[in-house]
Amino acid sequence: MSNYIHVPPGSPEVPKLDITVSEREGPGYRQGALQLLRRLRPHWRPEEVTLQLFTDGITNKLIGCYVGDTRDDVVLVRIYGNKTELLVDRDEEVKSFRVLQAHGCAPQLYCTFNNGLCYEFMQGEALDPEHVCNPDIFRLIARQLAKIHTIHAHNGWIPKSNLWLKMGKYFSLIPTEFADEEVNKRFLRDIPSPQVLQEEMAWMKERLSNLGSPVVLCHNDLLCKNIIYNKKRGDVQFIDYEYSGYNYLAYDIGNHFNEFAGVNEVDYSLYPNRKLQEQWLRSYLEAYKEYKGFGTEVSEKEVEVLYVQVNQFALASHFFWGLWALIQAKYSTIDFDFLGYAIVRFNQYFKMKLEVMALTLPE
Repeated sequence: MSNYIHVPPGSPEVPKLDITVSEREGPGYRQGALQLLRRLRPHWRPEEVTLQLFTDGITNKLIGCYVGDTRDDVVLVRIYGNKTELLVDRDEEVKSFRVLQAHGCAPQLYCTFNNGLCYEFMQGEALDPEHVCNPDIFRLIARQLAKIHTIHAHNGWIPKSNLWLKMGKYFSLIPTEFADEEVNKRFLRDIPSPQVLQEEMAWMKERLSNLGSPVVLCHNDLLCKNIIYNKKRGDVQFIDYEYSGYNYLAYDIGNHFNEFAGVNEVDYSLYPNRKLQEQWLRSYLEAYKEYKGFGTEVSEKEVEVLYVQVNQFALASHFFWGLWALIQAKYSTIDFDFLGYAIVRFNQYFKMKLEVMALTLPE
């Protein structure tokens, strides 16, 4: 979330192709995808290329391109969603992608084009909420996140989070009304007023900035579908780095815990309980210390401190995605109830606030 990301020397350059791929299904996006493949896979015969549209994402359109039935080599073409440049810094996304690729934490980025990018398909299964609470899988997730959090990509700067700056930017972009009368009625009735939202942001910044959570390289959008589990290899990889950047360590974990509830049918009864969180956080801290070269001894107090930080930062995650969803409700062409999603996130923010702010850091 902050422009401290420094791509390591010797990282391969990413070609920029002057090609635009239509968002519309049918011949439009096939033609654009084939233009890209002529450059990336010149030996593929256009008439043999199969295009498969993936429907999980709610920010962009994602198309898998391959020839034959084996799918050994699948090129993913991601077309940026309408007006998503308001939400995502595309240059920073590419930098994050390249840094993570250099550290073995991301697939190969083949190219960018005028309205998207192409990258390597990762073999494995995109997870669902029932998977992320399985100890065998969540230990792998905790370990992989710790690995990313210990990457140094800031070239000597002391990195700062710009979570609050980004939240302020999103706040300035939220709609004040909707043209559709019914939608507008729902918006005015169920979304807190701008004044309330501004007061909450100021309160959060004051409280959460002083929790002592380190600023590290974060994924910032670790929802279940962004985690690819390869059972055969026994590992997980994370995809989609649009929101990656320097941020508070506890935000990244709190955001992931919020995502246990799912996206399409959000159910916050799935938010991990204290026992599961403590196991998760202990696995994370052991890996974090190991990657830092500090041994793997983790005390009860360290787990307790991280537990408080993570659950309080989970509030900021609800708020951030609430604002994000309001902007999407205005601009996105993807068929998803963004306004409903914003309402759910803000409701959960206020519900959770009383509970988590009663937690105190151990002496």
